[in-house]
Amino acid sequence: MSRATSIFNPSIPRPTTLNREGYPAFERPLEEQYLQVLLTNTLGNTYYATSDQLLQEAGQVHTAMLEKDPEFAAKALVFARNEGFMRLQPVFGLAALAGVRPDLFARVFDRVILIPSDLQDFFTVLKSIGRGQGGRAVKRAAARWLNNRLSEYWAVKYNGRGRGYSLGDVVRTVHPAPAGAKQSALFAYLAGRDCDASLLPQVAAFEALKRAKTPEERARLIGEGRLPHEAVTGVGGLDKECWRALVLQLPAFALLRNLNTLERHGVLDEYREYISARLTDREALCKAKILPFRFLKAFREVKQTWLKDVLREAVEATFGNLPEIPGKTAVFLDKSGSMAGEYLLIGGVFAVALYKKTKGNSIFWTFNTRVEEQDISIHDSILSQADKFMAFGGTDVAAPVRRLAERKVFVDNVILITDEQQNAGDPFYKVLAEYRRKVNGRVKVFVIDVAPYRSALVSPADPLTFYVYGWSDTVLHYISFAVQGYGGMLDIVNKTAI
Repeated sequence: MSRATSIFNPSIPRPTTLNREGYPAFERPLEEQYLQVLLTNTLGNTYYATSDQLLQEAGQVHTAMLEKDPEFAAKALVFARNEGFMRLQPVFGLAALAGVRPDLFARVFDRVILIPSDLQDFFTVLKSIGRGQGGRAVKRAAARWLNNRLSEYWAVKYNGRGRGYSLGDVVRTVHPAPAGAKQSALFAYLAGRDCDASLLPQVAAFEALKRAKTPEERARLIGEGRLPHEAVTGVGGLDKECWRALVLQLPAFALLRNLNTLERHGVLDEYREYISARLTDREALCKAKILPFRFLKAFREVKQTWLKDVLREAVEATFGNLPEIPGKTAVFLDKSGSMAGEYLLIGGVFAVALYKKTKGNSIFWTFNTRVEEQDISIHDSILSQADKFMAFGGTDVAAPVRRLAERKVFVDNVILITDEQQNAGDPFYKVLAEYRRKVNGRVKVFVIDVAPYRSALVSPADPLTFYVYGWSDTVLHYISFAVQGYGGMLDIVNKTAI
């Protein structure tokens, strides 16, 4: 190809925007941008943006999507909450949907608001976006949810302050008509009114815990009342006896997050069999909607060898039903400085899991401005191998594809796990075009974007490039589906029933 042809070639789409580093980039369709916001934007500070900036940008995307296609927005909210395991952005989107399409809002409310903290945050968001208490449709949906879903355990667990709205605030706001005597007593308790305590044994145990004087009495009340650890820790500091009482009733996610605490209090070994079974129960882990990087965080915090083995087994089980990826695949993991923290934890786990699903018929390289060829085993655990990656340096996303082209290495699939913020080297889309011209014109590219920045490496006009957004293990299934011709993430969301 001559220099003039390479410069003016109309078959290569030209960039339409700049990324956060000022590098040429593309805008993906609004629907993809919306999914990216829902599935990756936790509204915390990131390398390139503050939480305030991300909040403002998220609000703009929610507004634009609701103006264009509120039905797709509703489907995406359900998808993000249930398949993407994300919480705050779907709740944000639901609050916005309530003011635009109350009918769609009512249809998806119960599939986005899954736990009381969702409901509490929902009312906080409503107030922050200037919608007050939301109106009649909101109050009807929330009252129905409280009657159908709110348990005594949840009332004790989630009624603490700190979310803007306590459950008591929500009850006083929506005035639910209780469905029975127990629900009536529960609403009265939350609203601070007199209630029939005989109908609420867990509440009674919690109130007694506040008055307990000895560790033995506290431990007894925790066990008999099956009290949630969040409520117990709010009453006062916990000693060994209290943690012993709590172990058997911690939900899977709470157990995972408190392993370090249990280890510190010396109560792990006597519950070894129970903890091992709990954390390797595939069905329970799926219901708990635990993001895989949480296991790597726990893995780094605990010391006992048997417990590390349990966490290794848990992650292998999490990815155990991931379909195999046919064809020769190149897995490229971005380890540049902007990936530091949770992004690299997520990316590392995803990358090793994907490599193992190729049965070794793949290439595994990490990159910043340089490419490093990694020796990954299909037999060693995902966690042990993902634990070794460290983030540093600039970002040349094109570097690994350039090496493929230079060596004329034929692959069927390229999988990039990245935040897409290239700041060095030739633009990715140019190097990809060169690889397709010289080596494999039909290579499929899958970009797993773990960040909320919205600019993209590849034009949406490229039919062989697929974008996948998110932090949950389910995102990897869409790569397998797309490899086999079943469509990408947008197709799956469009098929979501609401």
